[in-house]
Amino acid sequence: MPKVLFERDGRIGRITLNRPEVLNAIDDDLPAELAAAVAEADAHPYVHVIVLAGAGRAFCAGYDLAHYAEGDVANQVTQAMPWDPVKDYRFMWANTQHFMSIWRAMKPVICKVHGFAVAGGSDIALCADLTIMGEAAEIGYMPARVWGCPTTAMWVYRLGAEKAKRMLFTGDRITGREAAEMGLVLKAVPEDLLDDEVEALAARMATVPINQLAMQKMVINQAIEATGLMQTQRLATIFDGITRHSPEGLTFKRRAEEVGWKQAVRERDQGLYDWTRDGPVED
Repeated sequence: MPKVLFERDGRIGRITLNRPEVLNAIDDDLPAELAAAVAEADAHPYVHVIVLAGAGRAFCAGYDLAHYAEGDVANQVTQAMPWDPVKDYRFMWANTQHFMSIWRAMKPVICKVHGFAVAGGSDIALCADLTIMGEAAEIGYMPARVWGCPTTAMWVYRLGAEKAKRMLFTGDRITGREAAEMGLVLKAVPEDLLDDEVEALAARMATVPINQLAMQKMVINQAIEATGLMQTQRLATIFDGITRHSPEGLTFKRRAEEVGWKQAVRERDQGLYDWTRDGPVED
């Protein structure tokens, strides 16, 4: 079963993350399949605009921690020590570039977020040209607390320094309504209107010639890239590997193996565990 689906609907290319049983969590295969679907949509002569969505109850719940954190084995996200930073960087940089295929596509991409776009799922959603959320949907990068640095670095480019710091110094999740008010996403609408809102915008954009859309996207993206986007992403990807192999990162991995990733994530996100001391938070 493909983990990412592509179909053409007139002038609209529809890409769907397709692991609904795990809230479209990211595994070893999904990033490359996503990039392949984007390439297919971008190359299609009749597609003017791409709509990216998730199957099931959420857009994307981030990396599949049941595999990467809970499993009592070394894998491409957490190696046995001593770790090889170049091996780690090669894996995560490839994933980052797969996500960035959305940004680099000549055709505009609208991301439709329902349920959750969290952790690595927020990396994917924020690479889109336009992101529209359900008002009650949630977005955030909780691994900023322990075990991650957002490799696409899109938080700062969308929010500016201070608001990006507010999100990444806390690892908080915010609703679609808060995200829109903050300027992180284009718009948030009631869940029952989300499909109609995205379809109306995609239909409007699809009346513009493909080459005209491409030129506008290239000019705007170039203004961002000229500030050093790729250099920032390289640093973020290096730091992402360090966070997972730091003393606190290794403690989180061990804790996930002991009590399961759901409990470890709960302790992390609610500030219940002191990863430096390797024990519950004490007053």
